[in-house]
Amino acid sequence: MDPFSNPFAPGAGSRPPELAGRDPILQTARISCGRAIRGRAARSMMLLGLRGTGKTVLLSEIGRIAESEKFLVSRIEAPEETNLAALLHPEMRKISRALSGIEAARHHASRALGGLRNFASVFNIEVAGVNVGVEPPSEPGMAESGDMQHDLPDIFDQIGRAAQAADRGWVLLIDEIQYLSRQDLSALIVALHRMSQDGRPIIFIGAGLPQVARLAGEAKSYAERLFSYPAVGPLDEEAVTKAIEKPIRDEGASISREAVAAIFDMTKGYPFFLQELASFAWNNARGTEIDESDIHASHAETISSLDNGFFRVRLDRLTKAEVSFVKAMATLGDGPYQVSDIAKRMERTQKSIGPARASIIYKGMIYSTDHGYLDFTVPLFADFIRRKHSPDG
Repeated sequence: MDPFSNPFAPGAGSRPPELAGRDPILQTARISCGRAIRGRAARSMMLLGLRGTGKTVLLSEIGRIAESEKFLVSRIEAPEETNLAALLHPEMRKISRALSGIEAARHHASRALGGLRNFASVFNIEVAGVNVGVEPPSEPGMAESGDMQHDLPDIFDQIGRAAQAADRGWVLLIDEIQYLSRQDLSALIVALHRMSQDGRPIIFIGAGLPQVARLAGEAKSYAERLFSYPAVGPLDEEAVTKAIEKPIRDEGASISREAVAAIFDMTKGYPFFLQELASFAWNNARGTEIDESDIHASHAETISSLDNGFFRVRLDRLTKAEVSFVKAMATLGDGPYQVSDIAKRMERTQKSIGPARASIIYKGMIYSTDHGYLDFTVPLFADFIRRKHSPDG
């Protein structure tokens, strides 16, 4: 079929043509925003899931929902070795400046901007190599302790007061939340807890790997009550059918039930893989209906694309010792994997493989599913390793 009319979107973070199977999460976010803007208690959220499950897409969709509820929206991706103060400063300044243009909010927005100058100074925040905190403090005593757990709530409070006065809200979206340090995560939780206690219209939506719930609980014990933690996993067969059939019908084409079943079986319902396979099948179909033979004919092309892109870029980040570690995991079958079994397969002690294990977890390639157990953060990654590496390779 015509590739220019191909409705599928396999790109990283690209919104699929039909966002199927995520209505409960989106409705929860909509309710939280609606309650917060009305001064009601509202819970923030942490979206937890493996790579390729659509967490980033959901963050963007929640941002659109929030905007429709009169929220100002900040979107941030936390890179590895991130600094939360430097990440948040430009967004807090942008929101404060936007609110300062509203007469009813001007007082608190101006105080927030003054506090942000102190904040930038004590945390040595630079933009394009220039320290942005060089101006004299205009809000003495606000956000100038150098302790994020004390300073961040001060800024959030003034932004929240300004938003409240303007009949607006602020939603903060942070992707890859697992890369925040424990200290930064703790400061963020403290600030959000204070906003919840004071009824400020500030909502936080984070997205990260499954270990984020544990990390948040370790940072602050009350985090389990402050957030909801919806799991973003593979789609069930009904959602896969909707995600595939509707975009195809909207383009005036069709797909057989057997073809949809084959897509579900081959992708295990993971949204990124589903979009990839459906996209190739569309391009390869010779008529106006995609049948099961088109799916099977497109499978090898899909695997090759994933191996050379989605999977390969992650493997290439690992050192030789770390590759040996993940190869040992994959040769044990499908996870979760007991650490003692990995060590035995590598003919090493558990203590000696500890540094490699810690490094791979830090890089976001594996995570602890339970005490003494690990699994890959990338779905079907073990299959990729087994395709590309023999046990002794």
